[in-house]
Amino acid sequence: MDKTDPTVPSFWYSNATLTNGSSALVDGAKRDKLIWPGDFGISLPGVFLSTNDQYTLKLSVEQLFRQQNATTGKLPYVAEPVYTNPPDPWFDRQRLTYSYTYHMHNLLALNHYYTYSGDIDFLKDNWGRFKFGLNYSLESVDSTGLAYVADNATADWLRVGMGARNIEANSILAFTLSTAISLAHAVDDTALIPTWQAYYDNIVSAANELLWDESAGMYTDNQTTQLHPQDGNCWAIISGVANSSRAVSISNALQARWGPYGAPAPEAGTTVSPFISGFELQAHMLAGQPQHAISLMKSMWADFMLDDPRMTNSTFNEGYDVTGALHYPAYENDPRISHAHGWSTGPIIALSTYLAGLHVVNSSTWVVHPQPGNLSSVEAGFTTAVGTFSASYTNNTSGHEATYDFQTPPGTTGTVILDLPGCDARLEMRGSDGYRWSHRGRGHAGPKCGGFAHWGPRGGRGGSSHGTTTIDYVPGGNYSVQFSCV
Repeated sequence: MDKTDPTVPSFWYSNATLTNGSSALVDGAKRDKLIWPGDFGISLPGVFLSTNDQYTLKLSVEQLFRQQNATTGKLPYVAEPVYTNPPDPWFDRQRLTYSYTYHMHNLLALNHYYTYSGDIDFLKDNWGRFKFGLNYSLESVDSTGLAYVADNATADWLRVGMGARNIEANSILAFTLSTAISLAHAVDDTALIPTWQAYYDNIVSAANELLWDESAGMYTDNQTTQLHPQDGNCWAIISGVANSSRAVSISNALQARWGPYGAPAPEAGTTVSPFISGFELQAHMLAGQPQHAISLMKSMWADFMLDDPRMTNSTFNEGYDVTGALHYPAYENDPRISHAHGWSTGPIIALSTYLAGLHVVNSSTWVVHPQPGNLSSVEAGFTTAVGTFSASYTNNTSGHEATYDFQTPPGTTGTVILDLPGCDARLEMRGSDGYRWSHRGRGHAGPKCGGFAHWGPRGGRGGSSHGTTTIDYVPGGNYSVQFSCV
């Protein structure tokens, strides 16, 4: 598209060198080929789970952290290219833009890269920048315990109303604090952990006191509105701001307002956002309601974004209207919409990490927690820097027996979390090295919330007597789990 054409209200930028290497992870294949940290919450794990392109991801995260403000610790809303020809004043404007949420997405991108690559040297090299950036976010926390997002910090994923004591911003801040605590252990720099934990606890307490709307079963966007945003409510579950019972309430409320073309994002008008809906998939899983996530993937991604004749049948578009019109309310001109957008690939994470149950915690630790819902079979696998993860699940037609096989890399250790079926059940797990474990427990009915590491709601997994059992310190290897009703 000709950027000089006065009839075109929106442009995209392609003539630039983005990193000091040969590749970069950008938001879309069609236009605006830039490194946006917000997209990385979905696209960066998606790359690891599909192509394991560590080289590109390292270059891209490195480019973001190179542009940290040396005085304040502020991280970029979008990475400025290394070289642009001809020079573009658009980047001068973006250099002055601050996004409270995208600043933290920069920090989380470093964690995502470390989690799957195990590149401890890269983490240590950027650890000082991470702490500097987190401190900049914490400067906005006021006497309520919540961060107050100033008017000059509201740039986000093109949603509106970001400001004041916002539930999305505060939930992402809570998640970033939990991430910081986890990374502090990895680099053996734990002095700030009590401070970060106190900030986290205060956010949880204040958000539930000031922003929870019991009548709606959701959080309001901030104290000045009755709008219940998709993004903030999803992040409240992911971050653990919402406890287990409120996570279930949010999950049900989000599901209740789906339309024929997917999950609405009322914080962006009449938008359906595949980006935020990718986080909704995770939220339903963490709320112990995988069937909601499965149903949303089938209707929104499979039936519409793949099979609709206006789509590519192979890629996912950036956003559209709740009516199904290919109009993204954030844009003035419809041709600007990207139909191959990295931030729309949330099902990669939902299917591999949650349904198949292969959660990578770091280069030596994992959690296996299958959540197949009513699916009769699931199969997934991927390779990281430390080895191969794979899983397969099959359920017979009667639903009284099931088999779950999984593989994790040798030399690693993990936790296996197993949700018993809706019956009194016997579980037996055997490993190729002679490992054997068995359990008999009372099954459950209804949602089973469960968090692990620093994800998800607290207080949801009550032990084997409540339909879930946990096996700790399982060595990496090949295992088979048999479920049977008795």
